[in-house]
Amino acid sequence: MTAGIFRVPQPTNEPVYPYAPGDPARVALEAELARQSGEVVEIPCVIGGERVYTGNIVEVTAPFDHSLLLARVHFAGPAEIAAAVDAAEAARPAWAALPWDQRAAVLLKAADLITGPRRFEVNVATMLGQAKTCHQSEIDAVCEIADFWRFNPLYAQNIYADQPPLNSAGCWNRLDHRPLDGFVFAITPFNFTSIALNLPTSPALMGNTVVWKPTVVSSVACWGLFRALEDAGLPPGVINMVNASGSKIGPIVFDRPEFAGLHFTGSTGAFQHMWRTIGQNIANYGTYPRIVGETGGKDFILAHPSADAEALAVAIVRGGFEYQGQKCSAASRIYVPSNLWDEVRDRAVAFMGEMKMGDVRDFSNFVSAVIDEPAFRGHSEYLDVARQTATILAGGEADDSKGWFIQPTLVQVDDPKHRLMEEEIFGPIVTTYVYDEGDWEDALDLVDSTSPYALTGAVFARDRHAIDQSLGALRHAAGNFYINDKPTGAVVGQQPFGGGRASGTNDKAGSPLNLLRWVSPRTIKENFVPPHDWRYPFMG
Repeated sequence: MTAGIFRVPQPTNEPVYPYAPGDPARVALEAELARQSGEVVEIPCVIGGERVYTGNIVEVTAPFDHSLLLARVHFAGPAEIAAAVDAAEAARPAWAALPWDQRAAVLLKAADLITGPRRFEVNVATMLGQAKTCHQSEIDAVCEIADFWRFNPLYAQNIYADQPPLNSAGCWNRLDHRPLDGFVFAITPFNFTSIALNLPTSPALMGNTVVWKPTVVSSVACWGLFRALEDAGLPPGVINMVNASGSKIGPIVFDRPEFAGLHFTGSTGAFQHMWRTIGQNIANYGTYPRIVGETGGKDFILAHPSADAEALAVAIVRGGFEYQGQKCSAASRIYVPSNLWDEVRDRAVAFMGEMKMGDVRDFSNFVSAVIDEPAFRGHSEYLDVARQTATILAGGEADDSKGWFIQPTLVQVDDPKHRLMEEEIFGPIVTTYVYDEGDWEDALDLVDSTSPYALTGAVFARDRHAIDQSLGALRHAAGNFYINDKPTGAVVGQQPFGGGRASGTNDKAGSPLNLLRWVSPRTIKENFVPPHDWRYPFMG
C-alpha cells in the first residue's frame, strides 16, 4: 500500500540512432542481424500467461529472401480463441482494481528495456520480418513504441487528474474514470510494430484486459516486444496474444456478450465488415462497444506555384517510397503546377535513379521488398494499369525471383480522376497530375473531392496566403496536415495520428483522445450535510 499523488517521469521523444559507418551501435546491430538470420523462432499463443503450442504451424519467411525462414507461428483454433476471452475476463477485476500508477509502471519499464538492453533485438526483428531498413525499423520498433509507453502514462495521469472544478457548499464532486465493462479486442497491422503494440497496451493502461490478434508477418517483432512486457511485470491474462486468421477469430470474439471495445488498424473493408457485425450483434452485448479504427489513406502532396521545387521532389521520394510506400500515411497522389513540373519531375527521377533496392542487411539500400505475395501481385497489377493507361516516368518493374520486389515507380496521368489517383495501393507507386499554374483554387477542390480517404496530406508553398487558403479548403481532407514537409513521420507527443472520412474514427493515437475511448466515466457526488426536511423553502 502507498499514499501519494504520483506523477510519472516527464517523457521525451526517444533519440533515433543513426547507425552511421563506424558507429559501435551499427556494429552491434549487424551482429544481431547475423544472429537472428541464423535462428528460427517458435512463436506460441499466450493465453492467461501460458504458452500454447497448437501444432497448427504457419511459417514466416523474410519478404526480401524467400529462403530465409524466420519463425514457426502456432495458430489458434476455436478452443484457444474462446480460452483467450475467458482469460481476459478472469484477469479483468484484479487488473482494473490495480492502482493506475502500477499499470503505468509496466509500460515505463518495458520502454526502458527496449531502448536499453533489447534495442538491437527488437530493431532487427522488425528489419527481417517486415523488410524495413535499420533507420525505418529504429524509428518504429524502438523509438515510437517507447514514446507510446512513456507518453501514454502521462496522458493517463492527466485524465485521472481531470476532476470537476466546482463543488457547492457541503458537497464534494468527483469523476471516476472506470475501464470499460468488458474486454477489448485489438487487431493490429504488419507495417508498424509500434502500432501493433500500442493498440493492446493503450486500453490495458486504462485498466482494460485485451484479446490481441497480431498479423502473422510481424509476429517475430510482436513476440519480442510482448516478452518485454511480461518481463516488465504484465500480469497473466491482461493481454492475451492469439495468432489466428480474422475469419476464425472475429465471429467468436464478436459473439461474446462481454465484448466492450475494438481497437483496429487495417483495411477499410475489414473495418466496415466488423462494424456491421458489431451492429448486428448490438442487442447481445452488455454494453455499447467502443469502436476505434484507423484504416486506409490516399495521401496527397499539393504544390502551389510558389513551392520550393527541390524540397517538393525530396518529399515525393521520401514520402512515397520509404518503407516501400507501405504506410497508411505514404504520399500516393501528387498535384504539381505546370510552372514547376519539369524541375520537380527531373529531380525526383534523378533521386530515384540513385536509390538502391534489396536486402535490408545491406545498409546501402534505401528500399526493400513489399510484405508478401498478395501485396506483390496486387502492386504488379497496378503496374500493368500504369503501363496501359498512364506514363511511367521511372521504375515500373517487379521481380519475385528472390523476394517480393516492386521497383519504386513514378507515374504521370492526364486524368485527375484516374484510378491510380483514387485507389489505395499501399505500395511504392506514386502518381502525379500536373495542373495549370493558374488553377490553384480548382486544384484545392480537386484534392478535397478525389479520394474517400482523409488521413494525411501536405501542401508546399512559399506564399502565406496560399498556405492559409489551403488550411481552410482542405480542412477535412486530412487528419494530419503538413506544410512544406512530407505527409509521413508523425511523432508521439508532437503530431497525434489519425484521420477522418474513410480513413477511420480519428481518435488520435499518441494523445489523451485515444485513451479517453478506453474509459467509462462515473460522476460521484457526496453530500456532507444531507437535508432532513422534505419541504422546499418556497412551500413555507
